[in-house]
Amino acid sequence: MSTRIRVVVAKPGLDGHDRGAKVVARALRDAGMEVIYTGLHQTPEQIVETAIQEDAHAVGLSVLSGAHMTLFPKVVAMLRERGAGDIVVFGGGIIPDADIPELEKLGVAKVFTPGATTHSIVDWVRSHVSQPA
Repeated sequence: MSTRIRVVVAKPGLDGHDRGAKVVARALRDAGMEVIYTGLHQTPEQIVETAIQEDAHAVGLSVLSGAHMTLFPKVVAMLRERGAGDIVVFGGGIIPDADIPELEKLGVAKVFTPGATTHSIVDWVRSHVSQPA
């Protein structure tokens, strides 16, 4: 059994821009975490299923399409419905500052906006995702 933090990094919806998600996935992997990158055009259902199947500790979502107010909360709600509400959901992308408090109220643990460093993301995941036993 792995004692590393397991993170699913996903690109929900129709957004085809995955460079940022790949950079974050690589940074988390380089920091010693186990990363499962789902690829482009994932549905919330696919992301939740992957997180549960992979016994993930966290899900990192990347949305640049403007659909963050729909996609992020849907993943959080579906994880809770499936009894996996302990999986930490964080994300990033082109997200207006005004939307961040609402996303956090809906259960998204952290939202990173453009300019966030990979170091800050790795540090946040390390300090906010429970280290597996």
